[in-house]
Amino acid sequence: MLIAIDPSNGIPIYEQIVRQVKYNVANGTLVSGQQVPSVRELAKLLAINPNTIQRAYQLLQSDGVLETERGRGQHVSAGAKRTCTSQRASMIQERLALVVEEALQAGLEPAELRESFEAVVRRYVASLKH
Repeated sequence: MLIAIDPSNGIPIYEQIVRQVKYNVANGTLVSGQQVPSVRELAKLLAINPNTIQRAYQLLQSDGVLETERGRGQHVSAGAKRTCTSQRASMIQERLALVVEEALQAGLEPAELRESFEAVVRRYVASLKH
């Protein structure tokens, strides 16, 4: 499970973990029944407080993404892929809405913003092909 934390992006670390676990489930990197790292393991790997991991895991449990099995630890629940796939689009739209709001408040015209967005997408897609 690949998780990258960016403390400077304005999103709380526990929320970054929740989002990335959901993205990993939605794209099939994490599958139903797969065990996730323990709180201690992930805290050590990311060099963050275990309480932050615990908070993220609790949210993932309440969202039905993770479940705890006695003696086995945390693992991806059976219906997690469906849940995460449907939530992925709304999470991305929320982040895009923040960018759009910031750009418009900074004085960009909608056409300029659209052009900038399309240019970023083109560059990203081109970088994936190399």
